[in-house]
Formats: sequence, C-alpha cells, structure tokens
Amino acid sequence: MAQLLSNRFLSSLSPESRDLLKCQATAVALPWWTVLYEAQTTPPYAFFMTSGIASVVTEMSDGSVAEVGVIGNEGVVGSLHLLGSAKASTRCFMQMEGTALRVPFSEVQKAFQTRDDIRARFLEFIQEQSMTLAQIAGCHRLHSAEQRLARWLLMAQDRTQSEILGFTQAFLAMMLGSRRTTVTLVASGLQKRGILEYQRGQVRILDRQSLVDAACDCYPITKRLYDGLYKT
Repeated sequence: MAQLLSNRFLSSLSPESRDLLKCQATAVALPWWTVLYEAQTTPPYAFFMTSGIASVVTEMSDGSVAEVGVIGNEGVVGSLHLLGSAKASTRCFMQMEGTALRVPFSEVQKAFQTRDDIRARFLEFIQEQSMTLAQIAGCHRLHSAEQRLARWLLMAQDRTQSEILGFTQAFLAMMLGSRRTTVTLVASGLQKRGILEYQRGQVRILDRQSLVDAACDCYPITKRLYDGLYKT
C-alpha cells in the first residue's frame, strides 16, 4: 500500500478556505518521537498531517503512559485547543515518522472563528476524536490484550495504508497500557497463526482479515467513525 501524502481535512474544505490555510503553511518532516505539543500548554502550531501517525497520550504521576488518541492524515493535531482556554492534560508526539503542513496556531484560530466551513470541519473531527476516545476507554477496560493489539494495529494501518508498521514491543506496550511481556506473548501468538510477522522493530501484517477477526468490536465502531469523516 502506498503511503498517503495528502490531508483529508484540507481536501474537504472549499477551495477558498483550503487556500487560506495553505498560504500560511510550511511543509515539515516529523521524525519518530517528535513532540507536537506538551501537556498544559497552548501549542504554537497546528499540524495538518499528511503522512505518519501522531499519538495523543496521557501520563500519570508514576511515569506510566497510555494512548488515548491517534491522528493520521484524516486530521489536525492541536484541534482540541480551539474549543476554549482550558489546557489539555495530554501530550502528542509522532509514533510513526511522517510529514505535515504546519500552520501557526494563531492563524488557525482566526480561520476557525471566521470561516464557517473550517469551523464545521474542525467540530466534526473533534467529535470523531471524542467518540473514538470513549470507545478506546471502554476497550482498555473490557477487552483482552490480543483484541486491543489487533484493534490498534488495524487503526494504525488504516492511517498509513502500509503493510509494514515500525513499532518496537516496548512502544506497543506503552501505547496499550500493558506490560511488555504481555505484548510479546500476544504478538508471538498472532505470529504463530500467520496473522503477522514481527522482527527488529517492525510489524508486517500478513493476513488483515484474520487480524480483523482477532480484534474486538471496538475496531469496526472506530473504523466507521474514521471512514465517515467529512462525508456531509
């Protein structure tokens, strides 16, 4: 599958609104682990993702981390900060290297306040993120490690359109809020069944349908939300 190099949010706008944002944008490369915003801050930039995956995570006082959101080329990192002055407790960084169009956050705020279609699309994306977060919260509480890993890998593949995903087991464990030994055991089981191949920090999905079958029903729910963006 070819890597995506466009942004669905921008593509959904009127030509005038799209040009308004693009004329303020700088194309940037985002290496793995690049921080896009920190907790309790207003981001200096919004990132209209064109490839790769950004993770929104929450961190506890003991240093433990769990992922609560995933953003690929369907969305904009920093959109939640448009809704008000409250400082988000989450932080966001690149879980897979990629690219984006970087726009000063102040310019995005102006566009959000003055352009009806830009505001409507931001609200639609934020709603999708909120509904996905609610589903993931239930998934972490109610479903097995194998179901959660399968769901997470499928969500990552949807956003990259790639059969090969560059994730270490330690990173997967952090994203899923699980022990590394648990992820190792689950990934080994999926590999023995011919569903995926894991080696040297890379996951290759060999049998997507079987991975869908292994996932919980949270995956089709979040997939419908993802696919339904910007259709109205």
